[in-house]
Amino acid sequence: MMPSPDTDRAIRSIVIVGGGSAGWMTAAALCRTLQRDCTITLVESEEIGTVGVGEATIPPIRLFNEMLGIAEADFVKATHGSFKLGIQFVGWQQPGQTYFHPFGTYGKPFDTVGVHQFWLAQHRAGAIDPLDNYCMAWVLAQAGKFAPPSRDPRNVLSTYDYAYHFDAVRYAAFLRSYAEARGVIRIEGKAVSVALKGETGFVESVTLADGRVIAGELFIDCSGFRGLLIEGALHTGYEDWSHWLPCDRALAVPCAPTADFIPYTRSTAQSAGWQWRIPIQGRTGNGYVYSSGFIDDDRAASDLLGRLDGTPLADPRPLRFVTGRRRKSWNRNVVAVGLSSGFMEPLESTSLHLIQANISKLLAFFPDRDFDPLVIDEFNRVASGETERIRDFLILHYHLNRRDEPLWQYCANMAIPDTVQARIDHFRRFGRLIVRDMDLFGAPSWTAVHIGQGNLPERLDPVAHYREADGAAWLAKFKAAMAAEAQRLPSHRDYVAQHCRGDV
Repeated sequence: MMPSPDTDRAIRSIVIVGGGSAGWMTAAALCRTLQRDCTITLVESEEIGTVGVGEATIPPIRLFNEMLGIAEADFVKATHGSFKLGIQFVGWQQPGQTYFHPFGTYGKPFDTVGVHQFWLAQHRAGAIDPLDNYCMAWVLAQAGKFAPPSRDPRNVLSTYDYAYHFDAVRYAAFLRSYAEARGVIRIEGKAVSVALKGETGFVESVTLADGRVIAGELFIDCSGFRGLLIEGALHTGYEDWSHWLPCDRALAVPCAPTADFIPYTRSTAQSAGWQWRIPIQGRTGNGYVYSSGFIDDDRAASDLLGRLDGTPLADPRPLRFVTGRRRKSWNRNVVAVGLSSGFMEPLESTSLHLIQANISKLLAFFPDRDFDPLVIDEFNRVASGETERIRDFLILHYHLNRRDEPLWQYCANMAIPDTVQARIDHFRRFGRLIVRDMDLFGAPSWTAVHIGQGNLPERLDPVAHYREADGAAWLAKFKAAMAAEAQRLPSHRDYVAQHCRGDV
């Protein structure tokens, strides 16, 4: 048994305000980690609906579930999930053009120069094969195939990663059962006011609509956009990024499943935004993310319903947001998790990841009752850096476009952060990828968007001139090996049916 901490300063009570994915992911992680001497209480109201747009994820969600000790098959069954190898972007550079953002690499490293440099050399010589064809994730995705990656690094089936599509409401319910079984106390009620300690300004308690008072030492704000604690009580402030990411509305609607059960998300550019398509077991999730400055709500709803691949199963559900972040995710004794900490539009499926990221940072910088400012400042520094890097990646998609509609023209011509411009310039000059501190998305992701959006280098990396590797032969070898391996794998539909079919 590990030595006991200084129990005089140890936090003994944590109150989570709000449920949904953010609240129950937080509760599950805390009860898994804090196994004794701490009461964890979650307050939520069934009257308050959840946003529930987090149906698509990125690979780190697998680490979160593994940390909780959750078996993948159990999770996928319970959430009616499916598997995701990446995102296909349709019409983002210009109408009719597509590219794939993969979870994984292009080919396998075989030289000190990146694989994309050898592809660029062939492209400059007149080859027309898209870069996507040298990515195992896309070879599988377009064939509708799926199986977990190989653990043998010599096999091209080790070169991809994966995430999930799932029902976010079911995920919250799944984690609620997990957390309650491990001692988390759930209180049904709507938090309406917050009491502060006069001498410190720390949150002392929240009062529910029926008058009950819930006191605690550490508070986690999972109250959604309203930020009842982090903003309503502590007036933390919000940094608005809508001048770079102008979409401020979304409509979400499920439709009946279709014959194709693709193992990837599809994002299709539309006149005033973009439309998502996310297949899970039993239905397909759809949505239109758009800018209210360039289309009205009724027209957006009409356009979305007119583009569905199946019969709608509900009316479109509206969501309004301002892309940006709180000036601090951790203020005094309140940590904001989920929408209360800010919102990054769902273009790259980062909503649930940002919940996971703040939870992970909270555990890494877990406080005692002193709430040392040194700890809080470092948490906020890391959180700010990560969200800024994600923001920059999203801006890249919008800025590098050649469409002619007003929204897209605005995005192509807008002033962008220097951090984004530097990445564009370096790739345009020599095909080089600039690595920043706390980048969530790695080199293959930035490569996919640069090339997919038409930011082709003017010259190759000068080092490529000195290499003796036969790039054309290696690319041909990759392509043949990927095609052969893909033939052996089951279809996505068959894999789900065999290993993790839910009760749909």
